[in-house]
Amino acid sequence: MDWSELTEGAKAVLEQTRNIKSDKIQIVEFEVGFEQTEEEAEGNPPVSIQEEDYQSLKRFTKENEYGEHYHMARNKNIVKIILLEDGKIPDNLSDFPIFREYKTAPKPEES
Repeated sequence: MDWSELTEGAKAVLEQTRNIKSDKIQIVEFEVGFEQTEEEAEGNPPVSIQEEDYQSLKRFTKENEYGEHYHMARNKNIVKIILLEDGKIPDNLSDFPIFREYKTAPKPEES
């Protein structure tokens, strides 16, 4: 699958894994249904990640033409996409920080 075939939300997520290449594993976590506000976007186009973006990412991580190895894990609407430097999933992913999150902040409870 080529980059040009990705949806806009999928590109926004993948750009986070591609912008910072290092020797470390990179994790981007996002919520399906996330809508970024203008303020959160800080002058960039707001990111929206919907089900079609998740499906696009899922296909890309299996069929990409760039030689990168990804692992995706989904629990309800929260998805982690991991760029693997050596092609292997580490034993304990919790040892690695999440590089970027696209999640709706929990609303504070009113008392």
